[in-house]
Amino acid sequence: MTAAGGAQTAGRPTRLPRSARRKQLLAAAQEVFVAQGYHSAAMDDIAERAGVSKPVLYQHFPGKMELYLALLDTHCDAIVATVRDAMASTIDNKERVKGAVRAYFDFVDHESEAFRLVFESDLRNDPAVRERVDRVEQGCIAAITDTIMSDTGVSRSRAELLASGLVGAAETAAQFWLANGRRVPKGEAEALLASLSWRGIASFPLQGEPG
Repeated sequence: MTAAGGAQTAGRPTRLPRSARRKQLLAAAQEVFVAQGYHSAAMDDIAERAGVSKPVLYQHFPGKMELYLALLDTHCDAIVATVRDAMASTIDNKERVKGAVRAYFDFVDHESEAFRLVFESDLRNDPAVRERVDRVEQGCIAAITDTIMSDTGVSRSRAELLASGLVGAAETAAQFWLANGRRVPKGEAEALLASLSWRGIASFPLQGEPG
């Protein structure tokens, strides 16, 4: 059998560098977890999808939970980094809002359906999983909070409240848009939500300007 990612050639396993093998195993695990959910997925399924033996899989991940958490870490870190990049990529606050909204729509719309691991996990009540999901929200809020504070001069507690509203709206709207069959074109959906959010944030004067 020839495995996804070229794990075998002519019936013999290909020796991959450890980092490449780990990446291959994570990709296979993501497909299985997204398709079956955590509880229904088995390490046998993941090893088969990756085209490796179970001992090889266990060399990299001691159990199913460790594998799942490694996937969560990858995607949680990525979405926070995307929002931070949106805040740092421009000094135009309207574009920053658009970038934050786009980060969530891009995440839920990706063909890998990785968002299901973060937002629709059947392990949401597990403390380790909950901590990572909360970290996404808090990381995105923190990135937007710093921008609101630097531009408007409002207190941190007020900036955090505003930032949490933007993050919550973006996450909820993106999931609603996807669940309802993408009936609004993606670019238009992003623009609608960004416009709604921007109208609120733009009402706060920049630092140094009269209120």
